[in-house]
Amino acid sequence: MSTAPRICPLCEATCGLVLTLDGSRVTGARGDRDDVFSRGFVCPKGAAFPQVDADPDRLRTPLVREDGRLREASWEEAFDTIAARIRPLIEDHGPDALGIVLGNPNVHTMAGALYPPLLLRATGTSNLFTASTLDQMPKHVSSGLLFGDPFAVPVPDLDRTDHLLVIGANPLDSNGSLCTAPDFPGRLAALRRRGGTLTVVDPRRTRTARLADRHLAPRPGTDALLLAALVHTLFAEDLADPGPLADRTEGVDRVRDAVREFTPEAVAPVCELDAGTIRAVARELAAAPTAAVYGRMGSSTVSHGTLANWLVDVLNVLTGNLDRPGGVLFPRSATAPAPRPAGPGRGFLLGRRRSRVSGHPEVKGEFPLAALAEEIDTPGEGRVRALITIAANPVLSAPDGLRLDAALASLDLMVCVDPYLNETTRHADVLLPPPPPSQSAHFDFAFNGFAVRDQVRHTPAAVPLEAGRMDECEIHARLILAVSDWGLPCSSEAESSGKHGAPPSAVDDLAVDATLAKAVTQPHSPAYGADPKEFAAGLTGANGAERRLDLMLRLGPYGLTLDELKAHPHGIDLGPLKPRLDEVLNTRSGRIELLPDPIAADLPRLRAALTAVPEPGTLQLVGRRHLRSNNSWLHNTPALTGGSNRCTLQVHPEDAERLRLADGGPARITGAGGELTAEVEVTDAVRPGVVSLPHGWGHDRPGTRMSVASARPGVNVNQLLDGSLLDPLSGTAVLNGFPVEVAPLAPAPLL
Repeated sequence: MSTAPRICPLCEATCGLVLTLDGSRVTGARGDRDDVFSRGFVCPKGAAFPQVDADPDRLRTPLVREDGRLREASWEEAFDTIAARIRPLIEDHGPDALGIVLGNPNVHTMAGALYPPLLLRATGTSNLFTASTLDQMPKHVSSGLLFGDPFAVPVPDLDRTDHLLVIGANPLDSNGSLCTAPDFPGRLAALRRRGGTLTVVDPRRTRTARLADRHLAPRPGTDALLLAALVHTLFAEDLADPGPLADRTEGVDRVRDAVREFTPEAVAPVCELDAGTIRAVARELAAAPTAAVYGRMGSSTVSHGTLANWLVDVLNVLTGNLDRPGGVLFPRSATAPAPRPAGPGRGFLLGRRRSRVSGHPEVKGEFPLAALAEEIDTPGEGRVRALITIAANPVLSAPDGLRLDAALASLDLMVCVDPYLNETTRHADVLLPPPPPSQSAHFDFAFNGFAVRDQVRHTPAAVPLEAGRMDECEIHARLILAVSDWGLPCSSEAESSGKHGAPPSAVDDLAVDATLAKAVTQPHSPAYGADPKEFAAGLTGANGAERRLDLMLRLGPYGLTLDELKAHPHGIDLGPLKPRLDEVLNTRSGRIELLPDPIAADLPRLRAALTAVPEPGTLQLVGRRHLRSNNSWLHNTPALTGGSNRCTLQVHPEDAERLRLADGGPARITGAGGELTAEVEVTDAVRPGVVSLPHGWGHDRPGTRMSVASARPGVNVNQLLDGSLLDPLSGTAVLNGFPVEVAPLAPAPLL
């Protein structure tokens, strides 16, 4: 028996684990007490790592479709098939005949962070769809417009704040999101111990809400109205005080005028809250020595998601808590580019392109994932004919999965990188399975940029790569070569896998060369003036991915190296978050632009919502998080099923009585996209007028190989949506706060 450290890849908390090994088999997992960030904390997902890793339903070899059936194939045959079929499609119909879909698990792997940008470059397609437009895109848009950088997302300084206002988030179950914080429960408990205040806004009485000093349960989808009323109150009662931010912010007076109509009295009937309570929350926020406003899924996946995320940071600015210890700050990741000099930047633009069918504006290089089906099944020039999905299951995660399911079946070619034959990948012509996480090295490129403390950690593969498997980074590199016309040289016939013509290391070499060619010309870069070849020759690492990581560390703000990181297997603590607004601002003005034009143009839609008082008896549906789940991709792990992790329709007792719904009985739920039947769970954890059904279920389609998930399939809540409800600024699907009808399921007639 032996042990090995491993960063958990199963949620955004990135906790350190210690794996127990019996040879090459993982037999146990516990929290790593020496980890510089998580300090021994582990949740049920991390404890279930051995089951996730050893899942017998994980694919071990590639699958290739022949005569309508998927069969096992060699890696060479799989990549040769891709190369033979995808290039002619692109040559005949143009690069936009290919679509690329990136799912949530991509940001949990090194390969998913390093290679998709190169894949996009290799194919030239503009048809990129990701899970961001089902989740966090409103935050990227608001950050891009306010600060000039869509990745400049301020996070709450959990360990030092005096007042935390949480909107539409349940971090005790989600473990945090866009706020990487191992042991969120412990951090909230520490807030309470030091005399701090926790306020939670959520239509459900979640585990997080039960800890709160104040819990507000508004009508779903009204977060932006509530936030606008808080901003209005700050101005009306002379509580707005940006402090040092005043000289670095423009548009404060425009915001004052923009929220003039959103009085607590005007907002209260729509939010179904008390106007006095709204004022009290604003006063408490302004009076706190330090405060942080934090919003997530519940305030993002709604019709005014971008406005809500914008107003979150308007509150942080107006209370002087942006870029302030104890408020919200910008993390400094070890692999982020070295800070450029302060001053005006390039800014952030929306809508540089439009989608072919519905004309949705591009955001951050992406089109809405909700528009994927129509881009495939609508005839005409530019139709998506081939698709590459990487760790994505949009049949369950996007609206109207039935339409997308049918659209995927009509593709000329579908290539998937995924360990499972699931509801989406069952349509694949070629399926490339990465190895289990124990056989892969790990580094959190994305989540360190959202962490509540600056730190850096890397863990090597805990066990050797199993015979017959291929490293995930090599899979991605070979996929890029298979679809590419870069014409990279092949050093020998043996290193070539058929038509894709070059060793995988050529992809990483190209990335290193391109990065250094730019870095050596930038005065603020650590590589400025260096010889690119000499700099590249000094990089270390066992493979191309590690060399690229070493390069990013060397070019980063701390000047670290991969060797230094490997010498600290439990990570390097880089200290608490620090003010660094000057490093972050990239707007054209060089200032915080508090009321950008796209935001101002969308405010009339929010004003119209002031009159949208619901009819009595109207029901709205919201999703919910489970501690032992993460979207659709952990439902095949026995240790994480059952208990509270069930696909039930939560209904308030008053609504259940009115609708004659029985606890444990079936109910029919009807929405614009279809109807579902689910088991009723009567509970006062949801407020009257609200029902809740979790996201990521519906494992009942034929042709999948997920035995545990299919035994408890649940229903796909997103089938209640037809894909037409989007936040117009971000293209994010409205997955929360949409109207439904619920009725008891009539018993079958007796024959």
